[in-house]
Amino acid sequence: MPDWLAATILHESPAAYVLNKPAGLPVHPGPRGGPSLEDWLPALQNGRRHLPRPVHRLDTDTAGCLVLGRTKPGIAALAQAFEKHLARKTYWAVLRGDVAGDAGTIDAPLLKRSSAADGWRMVVDAKGQPAVTDWRVLGRAPGLSWLEFHPRTGRTHQIRVHAAHLGHPILGDARYGGGEGVLHLLARAIALPGPEGEIAATAPVPAHMEKAIRACGG
Repeated sequence: MPDWLAATILHESPAAYVLNKPAGLPVHPGPRGGPSLEDWLPALQNGRRHLPRPVHRLDTDTAGCLVLGRTKPGIAALAQAFEKHLARKTYWAVLRGDVAGDAGTIDAPLLKRSSAADGWRMVVDAKGQPAVTDWRVLGRAPGLSWLEFHPRTGRTHQIRVHAAHLGHPILGDARYGGGEGVLHLLARAIALPGPEGEIAATAPVPAHMEKAIRACGG
Protein backbone atom coordinates (compact mmCIF):
# COMPACT_ATOMS: atom_id res chain seq x y z
CA MET A 1 0.00 0.00 0.00
CA PRO A 2 1.50 3.40 -0.93
CA ASP A 3 2.22 5.70 2.00
CA TRP A 4 -0.23 8.37 0.82
CA LEU A 5 -3.07 5.85 0.76
CA ALA A 6 -2.21 4.43 4.18
CA ALA A 7 -2.24 7.98 5.54
CA THR A 8 -5.84 8.45 4.39
CA ILE A 9 -7.20 5.67 6.63
CA LEU A 10 -9.17 7.30 9.46
CA HIS A 11 -10.90 4.12 10.69
CA GLU A 12 -10.21 0.45 10.05
CA SER A 13 -12.23 -2.52 11.26
CA PRO A 14 -12.94 -5.98 9.84
CA ALA A 15 -16.10 -4.70 8.12
CA ALA A 16 -15.24 -1.13 7.15
CA TYR A 17 -12.77 1.59 6.31
CA VAL A 18 -13.29 5.31 6.59
CA LEU A 19 -10.89 7.13 4.28
CA ASN A 20 -9.92 10.79 4.12
CA LYS A 21 -10.55 11.23 0.40
CA PRO A 22 -8.38 13.94 -1.16
CA ALA A 23 -10.12 16.81 -2.94
CA GLY A 24 -9.97 16.34 -6.70
CA LEU A 25 -9.89 12.53 -6.63
CA PRO A 26 -13.12 11.03 -8.03
CA VAL A 27 -14.48 7.95 -6.31
CA HIS A 28 -15.43 6.30 -9.63
CA PRO A 29 -13.91 6.66 -13.12
CA GLY A 30 -15.43 9.47 -15.15
CA PRO A 31 -16.20 9.68 -18.88
CA ARG A 32 -12.95 11.58 -19.47
CA GLY A 33 -10.84 8.89 -17.83
CA GLY A 34 -8.03 9.68 -15.40
CA PRO A 35 -7.26 8.26 -11.95
CA SER A 36 -9.98 7.50 -9.41
CA LEU A 37 -10.20 5.88 -5.99
CA GLU A 38 -11.27 2.64 -7.69
CA ASP A 39 -7.72 2.30 -9.03
CA TRP A 40 -6.47 1.90 -5.45
CA LEU A 41 -9.10 -0.49 -4.09
CA PRO A 42 -6.90 -3.58 -4.73
CA ALA A 43 -4.26 -2.02 -2.45
CA LEU A 44 -6.90 -1.84 0.29
CA GLN A 45 -8.06 -5.43 -0.19
CA ASN A 46 -5.40 -6.86 2.16
CA GLY A 47 -5.96 -10.45 1.11
CA ARG A 48 -9.72 -10.29 1.55
CA ARG A 49 -11.97 -12.17 -0.85
CA HIS A 50 -13.70 -9.04 -2.14
CA LEU A 51 -12.57 -5.54 -2.95
CA PRO A 52 -13.71 -2.85 -0.50
CA ARG A 53 -16.54 -0.74 -1.91
CA PRO A 54 -17.79 2.79 -1.19
CA VAL A 55 -21.27 2.71 0.35
CA HIS A 56 -22.19 6.36 -0.27
CA ARG A 57 -21.29 9.27 -2.56
CA LEU A 58 -18.74 12.03 -2.15
CA ASP A 59 -18.18 14.64 -4.88
CA THR A 60 -14.85 14.62 -6.71
CA ASP A 61 -13.97 18.08 -5.38
CA THR A 62 -15.08 17.38 -1.79
CA ALA A 63 -12.42 16.22 0.67
CA GLY A 64 -12.99 14.12 3.77
CA CYS A 65 -14.76 11.09 5.22
CA LEU A 66 -15.72 8.32 2.82
CA VAL A 67 -17.02 4.98 4.15
CA LEU A 68 -16.11 1.71 2.43
CA GLY A 69 -17.41 -1.74 3.25
CA ARG A 70 -14.83 -4.55 3.31
CA THR A 71 -17.08 -7.64 3.20
CA LYS A 72 -20.34 -8.40 1.43
CA PRO A 73 -22.33 -8.43 4.72
CA GLY A 74 -20.53 -5.26 5.80
CA ILE A 75 -21.29 -3.48 2.53
CA ALA A 76 -24.97 -4.45 2.78
CA ALA A 77 -25.28 -3.35 6.42
CA LEU A 78 -23.51 -0.03 5.88
CA ALA A 79 -25.47 0.76 2.72
CA GLN A 80 -28.69 0.07 4.64
CA ALA A 81 -27.59 2.47 7.40
CA PHE A 82 -27.28 5.23 4.79
CA GLU A 83 -30.60 4.32 3.17
CA LYS A 84 -32.31 4.55 6.57
CA HIS A 85 -30.65 7.93 7.28
CA LEU A 86 -28.80 6.51 10.31
CA ALA A 87 -25.48 8.06 9.25
CA ARG A 88 -24.74 11.35 11.05
CA LYS A 89 -22.72 13.51 8.68
CA THR A 90 -20.92 16.76 9.48
CA TYR A 91 -19.57 19.05 6.79
CA TRP A 92 -17.42 22.17 7.08
CA ALA A 93 -17.46 24.80 4.36
CA VAL A 94 -16.21 28.33 3.80
CA LEU A 95 -18.86 30.48 2.12
CA ARG A 96 -18.54 33.75 0.27
CA GLY A 97 -19.99 36.74 2.14
CA ASP A 98 -21.41 37.29 5.61
CA VAL A 99 -24.21 34.82 6.34
CA ALA A 100 -27.10 36.41 8.22
CA GLY A 101 -27.86 34.75 11.57
CA ASP A 102 -26.00 32.14 13.55
CA ALA A 103 -27.93 28.96 12.72
CA GLY A 104 -30.88 27.68 10.74
CA THR A 105 -32.40 24.98 8.58
CA ILE A 106 -32.67 24.93 4.79
CA ASP A 107 -35.70 23.01 3.50
CA ALA A 108 -35.43 23.24 -0.29
CA PRO A 109 -36.15 20.33 -2.67
CA LEU A 110 -33.56 19.61 -5.35
CA LEU A 111 -34.05 18.70 -8.99
CA LYS A 112 -31.47 17.67 -11.60
CA ARG A 113 -31.56 19.89 -14.67
CA SER A 114 -29.57 19.40 -17.87
CA SER A 115 -28.91 21.47 -20.97
CA ALA A 116 -26.73 20.95 -24.03
CA ALA A 117 -24.88 24.20 -23.35
CA ASP A 118 -24.15 23.84 -19.63
CA GLY A 119 -24.43 20.11 -18.90
CA TRP A 120 -26.22 19.10 -15.69
CA ARG A 121 -26.62 20.80 -12.35
CA MET A 122 -28.90 20.58 -9.33
CA VAL A 123 -31.44 23.35 -8.75
CA VAL A 124 -33.93 24.22 -6.04
CA ASP A 125 -37.33 23.29 -7.45
CA ALA A 126 -40.63 22.39 -5.79
CA LYS A 127 -40.86 19.38 -8.15
CA GLY A 128 -37.57 17.96 -6.87
CA GLN A 129 -36.75 15.49 -4.11
CA PRO A 130 -36.98 16.66 -0.49
CA ALA A 131 -33.69 18.03 0.82
CA VAL A 132 -33.12 19.39 4.35
CA THR A 133 -29.88 20.74 5.82
CA ASP A 134 -29.19 22.18 9.28
CA TRP A 135 -26.41 24.76 9.57
CA ARG A 136 -24.58 26.92 12.08
CA VAL A 137 -21.87 29.54 11.80
CA LEU A 138 -18.50 28.59 13.30
CA GLY A 139 -16.62 31.77 12.45
CA ARG A 140 -16.47 34.84 10.23
CA ALA A 141 -13.93 36.99 8.39
CA PRO A 142 -14.37 39.96 6.05
CA GLY A 143 -16.16 38.52 3.02
CA LEU A 144 -16.22 34.94 4.36
CA SER A 145 -18.30 32.72 6.67
CA TRP A 146 -17.20 29.35 8.06
CA LEU A 147 -20.19 27.04 8.49
CA GLU A 148 -20.95 23.57 9.81
CA PHE A 149 -23.65 21.66 7.92
CA HIS A 150 -25.65 18.61 8.97
CA PRO A 151 -27.64 17.20 6.04
CA ARG A 152 -30.73 15.23 7.02
CA THR A 153 -31.04 13.92 3.45
CA GLY A 154 -28.37 12.83 0.99
CA ARG A 155 -29.10 14.49 -2.34
CA THR A 156 -26.48 15.08 -5.00
CA HIS A 157 -24.64 18.40 -4.42
CA GLN A 158 -27.01 19.11 -1.50
CA ILE A 159 -24.62 21.20 0.60
CA ARG A 160 -23.35 23.12 -2.43
CA VAL A 161 -26.78 24.03 -3.74
CA HIS A 162 -28.23 24.82 -0.31
CA ALA A 163 -25.29 27.13 0.42
CA ALA A 164 -25.93 28.96 -2.84
CA HIS A 165 -29.65 29.04 -1.95
CA LEU A 166 -28.68 30.93 1.23
CA GLY A 167 -27.15 33.52 -1.06
CA HIS A 168 -23.61 32.50 -0.11
CA PRO A 169 -22.07 29.87 -2.41
CA ILE A 170 -19.09 27.83 -1.23
CA LEU A 171 -15.71 29.37 -1.97
CA GLY A 172 -14.23 27.77 -5.08
CA ASP A 173 -17.55 26.30 -6.27
CA ALA A 174 -17.57 27.66 -9.83
CA ARG A 175 -20.63 25.61 -10.78
CA TYR A 176 -22.86 27.29 -8.20
CA GLY A 177 -21.43 30.80 -8.08
CA GLY A 178 -18.52 30.45 -5.67
CA GLY A 179 -15.79 31.51 -8.10
CA GLU A 180 -12.70 29.75 -9.35
CA GLY A 181 -10.26 27.77 -7.23
CA VAL A 182 -10.46 24.63 -5.10
CA LEU A 183 -13.81 23.82 -3.50
CA HIS A 184 -13.77 24.72 0.22
CA LEU A 185 -15.99 21.84 1.35
CA LEU A 186 -14.94 19.10 3.78
CA ALA A 187 -16.83 15.99 4.86
CA ARG A 188 -15.53 16.68 8.36
CA ALA A 189 -16.96 13.78 10.36
CA ILE A 190 -19.22 10.77 10.11
CA ALA A 191 -20.77 8.34 12.60
CA LEU A 192 -23.03 5.38 11.85
CA PRO A 193 -23.88 1.93 13.17
CA GLY A 194 -21.72 -0.84 11.75
CA PRO A 195 -21.84 -4.64 11.93
CA GLU A 196 -19.37 -4.61 14.86
CA GLY A 197 -20.58 -1.45 16.57
CA GLU A 198 -20.39 2.29 16.07
CA ILE A 199 -18.15 3.59 13.29
CA ALA A 200 -16.90 7.14 13.76
CA ALA A 201 -14.18 9.23 12.15
CA THR A 202 -13.09 12.86 11.80
CA ALA A 203 -11.09 14.21 8.87
CA PRO A 204 -8.41 16.90 9.27
CA VAL A 205 -8.76 20.25 7.49
CA PRO A 206 -7.14 19.98 4.04
CA ALA A 207 -4.29 22.34 3.22
CA HIS A 208 -6.31 24.37 0.71
CA MET A 209 -8.90 25.28 3.39
CA GLU A 210 -6.55 26.10 6.24
CA LYS A 211 -5.94 29.78 5.39
CA ALA A 212 -9.64 30.66 5.07
CA ILE A 213 -10.61 28.79 8.25
CA ARG A 214 -7.81 30.46 10.22
CA ALA A 215 -9.03 33.83 8.96
CA CYS A 216 -12.48 32.93 10.30
CA GLY A 217 -11.06 32.15 13.73
CA GLY A 218 -10.45 28.41 13.36
